[in-house]
Amino acid sequence: MTGWFSARNIAIVALVAVLLLLPVYIELGGNRFLLSLFTRIVILALAAVSLNLILGYGGMMSFGHAAYLGIGGYAVGMLAKEGIVSGFVQWPVALGASALFALVIGALSLRTRGVYFIMITLAFAQMAYYVAGGIARYGGDDGLTVNQRSQFVPPVDLTNKVQFYYICVALLLASVFLVWRLINSRFGMVIQGARSNETRMRAIGFPTYRYKLTCFVIAGTMCGLAGALLANHTDFVSPSMMYWTRSGDLIIMVVLGGMGSLFGPVFGAMALLVFEEMLPFIIKVVATPLFGPTAARASEYWQILMGPLLLLVVLFARGGIDGLLRKLDRRERP
Repeated sequence: MTGWFSARNIAIVALVAVLLLLPVYIELGGNRFLLSLFTRIVILALAAVSLNLILGYGGMMSFGHAAYLGIGGYAVGMLAKEGIVSGFVQWPVALGASALFALVIGALSLRTRGVYFIMITLAFAQMAYYVAGGIARYGGDDGLTVNQRSQFVPPVDLTNKVQFYYICVALLLASVFLVWRLINSRFGMVIQGARSNETRMRAIGFPTYRYKLTCFVIAGTMCGLAGALLANHTDFVSPSMMYWTRSGDLIIMVVLGGMGSLFGPVFGAMALLVFEEMLPFIIKVVATPLFGPTAARASEYWQILMGPLLLLVVLFARGGIDGLLRKLDRRERP
């Protein structure tokens, strides 16, 4: 296939169609769990899109990106506990706090490279994790319940789950559009050029440090928005939102979907979270005839299968899901 009718474009259109039409299917089928699952998928896909901006396009391997999820979530939770439930206050605070934290981390970590950059971002994220766990007023290690969702002017009502889902989808698509505009601008060309050869970019007169720091702050702010959405979705925030394993999940989403592709992180988030829900069931169905009642216990260790699946993707599908679709397009060209 060529032009607009490529396998990759068809898959993207199908993905967007599924996201937009899902509530209609749920109303007809009555499976409310799917709405909760896909709301979570959309929110984490937004966080993965923000990570892809610096990892896929900028080559900045941040292992502390989940810190912004926690900062955005705690901004909503803390203000709600203090009686401030207006979304016009909560969300700007979440974005501002995430941007400020990203500015501090980026200003220090972007002066290093390689494993040093990874360790500095990880160290800052763990610092935020322990600080959140030590604030007794806001739940400490036990987390904080968000008793009331962010309030906006009517007809916007985040307590309406369908409306909240569509708000999340709209923000996800807006974030993808923002990344598309950025990477196709002069700013984005510098970021991608610095990833390939930063020394050469500096030699021709571009202040790559400033460009990369700006990109880092934009990505952190976008992830902070995802954190604010996640707090409203779960009605709960805890230090685990910013633990290093959550950053690992975001990296897996980006790699699984395809680094440096617009919709790759969305594909990756959907694939990973759907696998998480399906693999325990599949293991139980397959293991029951062989092991009987103990199959239920075996299904608790579904990560044992997830690991080899991710390894196969890394070994045989370097471009992730997006890369597989591109290969399919090349094979079908006359």
